[in-house]
Amino acid sequence: MSRRVRRKVAKKGKDDVVSLSYPENEVEDLGPERNGFVDWTSLPDDTVIQLFSCLNYRDRASLSSTCRTWRVLGVSQCLWSSLDLRAHKFDTAMATALASRCVNLQKLRFRGAESADAIIHLQAKKLHEISGDYCRKVTDATLSVIVARHEALESLQLGPDFCERITGDAIKSVAFCCPKLKKLRLSGIRDVFADAINALAKHCPNLIDIGFLDCLNVDEAALGNILSVRFLSVAGTSNMKWGVVSHLWHKLPKLIGLDVSRTDIGSTTVSRLLSSSQSLKVLCALNCPVLEEDTSVSTIKTKGKLLLAHFSYISRGLSSLFAETTKKGRNVFLDWRYSKNKDKNLNEIMTWLECILSYTLLRTAENNPQGLDDFWLKQGAALLLSLMQSSQEDVQERAATGLATFVVIDDENASIDCGRAEAVMRDGGIRLLLNLAKSWREGLQSEAAKAIANLSVNANVAKAVAEEGGINILVGLARSMNRLVAEEAAGGLWNLSVGEEHKAAIAEAGGVKALVDLIFKWSPGGDGVLERAAGALANLAADDKCSIEVAIAGGVHALVMLARNCQFEGVQEQAARALANLAAHGDSNSNNAAVGQEAGALEALVQLTRSPHEGVRQEAAGALWNLSFDDRNREAIAAAGGVEALVTLAQSCSNASPGLQERAAGALWGLSVSEANSIAIGQEGGVAPLIALARSDAEDVHETAAGALWNLAFNHSNALRIVEEGGVPALVHLCSSSVSKMARFMAALALAYMFDERHLQQLLLHQLQQHWHK
Repeated sequence: MSRRVRRKVAKKGKDDVVSLSYPENEVEDLGPERNGFVDWTSLPDDTVIQLFSCLNYRDRASLSSTCRTWRVLGVSQCLWSSLDLRAHKFDTAMATALASRCVNLQKLRFRGAESADAIIHLQAKKLHEISGDYCRKVTDATLSVIVARHEALESLQLGPDFCERITGDAIKSVAFCCPKLKKLRLSGIRDVFADAINALAKHCPNLIDIGFLDCLNVDEAALGNILSVRFLSVAGTSNMKWGVVSHLWHKLPKLIGLDVSRTDIGSTTVSRLLSSSQSLKVLCALNCPVLEEDTSVSTIKTKGKLLLAHFSYISRGLSSLFAETTKKGRNVFLDWRYSKNKDKNLNEIMTWLECILSYTLLRTAENNPQGLDDFWLKQGAALLLSLMQSSQEDVQERAATGLATFVVIDDENASIDCGRAEAVMRDGGIRLLLNLAKSWREGLQSEAAKAIANLSVNANVAKAVAEEGGINILVGLARSMNRLVAEEAAGGLWNLSVGEEHKAAIAEAGGVKALVDLIFKWSPGGDGVLERAAGALANLAADDKCSIEVAIAGGVHALVMLARNCQFEGVQEQAARALANLAAHGDSNSNNAAVGQEAGALEALVQLTRSPHEGVRQEAAGALWNLSFDDRNREAIAAAGGVEALVTLAQSCSNASPGLQERAAGALWGLSVSEANSIAIGQEGGVAPLIALARSDAEDVHETAAGALWNLAFNHSNALRIVEEGGVPALVHLCSSSVSKMARFMAALALAYMFDERHLQQLLLHQLQQHWHK
């Protein structure tokens, strides 16, 4: 019997004073610093305000409550001009509590329908910008109330996820209530009819930036009535009547930028727009299959206008917008940001292009259409990295999310495209992502950590992340009070911990304690962060030294708590796997016994073998197998119903994966070391399924099944059952044909013992006794 280490592959209180340490020599009076102490309340007001500006609203409010001075500074209006609520629970109660600080609030970002419903309770009537995501459940009624209370609104953006319950009625409310509106971008609306668009044309004379993205139907003729529009995007919108577009949109007098990416636009419409529009400067048509497949596309005359498509070199095209001929570098956006010659129109175009390109690249990465490998390797990765350096936070976030997404080719098996991952690394992407992860903005932290996590599935990228100090950064983010940040950081540590060379570094950086603390912090309710934390601990527990640190940090209790209480299968699987790995070092530490002695551990693992999810059953059986090496655990498992549960599992896994079969037989092998358990296994019907598993095609299953049958054969009743159930031919077959030397040896031992002369006499006596009783 062999012990296997289960390892997932690739996949401050109340005091206002803080004590500091100083050398023991006399120093001059430094004002707020005296006798080795710093009085933070003596800092200049502007310094405190600057520090407060780097905190999220919750931490800012908490810190301002520590003393009277900071309470006054904490409500300074300059700190509350912008509010990002996405990472926190924001409801009516929280909005009411924040209302007094939000009198001059101008910019708001929210997430989800509950937050949308609470916005009006902020009483922020001076709001200029509202941006929301996860708006699938936001209704017409909610949006209408929001815009009715915020008549000074200049920008409204909802997306990129689809606004499934918003209709043209809400758009009309926006038009009637927000006459100062300049930017409107909505995603995933089913129908944008003429009456809604005409209302915008009539009541919003300053509307210059419109985006109806990924909609089903948009009235093309009505869009031609919005004469103020300068930038227009219908990217991803279906059922466009391109004939109407080609005859009307070129007449829009102020239209500078048009985005038709991810649509079925053809070369005729593109040619008409480029040749007929007097104002148009940029037409973006990325990922437009009909256009790209048209052989006549090369004959389109752009008339000095810029056409961006997959078949064009985008950076070179963008360079043509600059009067300076030196702007020919690969990172055109970076060149523009540092340009000394500021052109207002060019700035507007480049700012708009950053938005629409980041959106389109993200959507394209999400859909992962075939045939774009060359684009991603030669242009896409570099574009995303360039956009990640934008001064627009939402662009940075989308670019980082795009990087996290475009490398993934198989979500289920955590498989990534190595070429794309290494393209990011070659272009300096790892350092850029790590710098972004160090931002004080939590949205950027989260998306950067997600990208680092996904990219780190590749061993070369993981090495680069570690060499660039990424482990310390991720461990720091794992301590975040923001669940989304902590979740993505834990995911990064999970993937990095696959590499044996990174385990010690994670432990040295305090990663073990940070991960264990995450479990206690986010239980219950944070399934994503819990799964990632447990998965990372499982990988770390496969290392002998790290497994000791996991136990010292309270990891056994934390993991057992997850196994007992969490209902999410991903968390259950990783918790069981981590416990299995902790129990796999019985010869070198006491973790095996410690897991068994943890209240409810064995009962929870036995229960998990009945899970409807195969991965959970497999890891639970593996944990019981490793735990069965300890004598006390072995009997306690049986007392917890482990024999019955594992026999049932063995009976049901004839068509399961070899991993589950191996662990089910292995756990029975471990329990069968005890004579009482061996008898119980036979009586519960465990012989037949073990014989069936001995016939498996997988050599690992051969070993565990043969080992279990060998132990069972020591009992004459079980030996008889083996004979009666056809076990002899199965064992003979293993002896002669199994690839596994261990399986052949175990099978031979079982046969040798069964047919030992003394054992044969016991078998014969047993048969005679049975015959006599009949």
